[in-house]
Amino acid sequence: MSANPNLLVQALLGDAAHLRADLLARALTHRSAGRANNERLEFLGDAALGLIMAEALCARFPHADEGELSRRRAALVNKDSLAAVARQLRLGDYLHLGPGELRTGGHARDSILADALEAVIGAVYADCGFACARDMVLRLFAARIERVAGADAVKDPKTRLQEWLQARRRPVPGYSVVEIAGDAHNQRFMVACRLADTGAETAGQGSSRRRAEQDAAQRMLTELQAESHD
Repeated sequence: MSANPNLLVQALLGDAAHLRADLLARALTHRSAGRANNERLEFLGDAALGLIMAEALCARFPHADEGELSRRRAALVNKDSLAAVARQLRLGDYLHLGPGELRTGGHARDSILADALEAVIGAVYADCGFACARDMVLRLFAARIERVAGADAVKDPKTRLQEWLQARRRPVPGYSVVEIAGDAHNQRFMVACRLADTGAETAGQGSSRRRAEQDAAQRMLTELQAESHD
């Protein structure tokens, strides 16, 4: 670490907080720096973060269905959001990186920052418990949770996929009906969503073409966000 870790603990947990030094050091160690790295804590923190956000959203939106809750959580828990929170904490100043990552500016890379924040959440959960981790996460993400409460957070999957691609200057996806099954009064549509630049394709199903397209778009967006988080 190139900065005082006590300052980070204070920013995370407050003046009277304590976090095991070995866990914090592990959480801030990228895999490029050796085998004793933060990947296991990242795994733990990712699970804790997902649960904390799911719990918070269920409490805040008691009438929302699974699809809306999933969209809101995806707007909160993604690489860009995590990296932004990590930058507010100046997490890059505390990271242990291997020589290669140091040379190429790994301390400022979104994926490394996002993973490190999840690892820090995992460390807090492991040392201080779920309630402590939840309080910390809700405080760090408070402004983002408020923004997600707005109308933009519930944009349909096709719109969000198109915006995600356009933000990266990639072409909009194409949709095609692959199959229509069932009787006229109980049809089931299968639609393919295909990316022109890579050929990647996902399939969605629904009781209408529109619903099948939305399902295919959501599957594609989930895959793209997962790839960008790797």
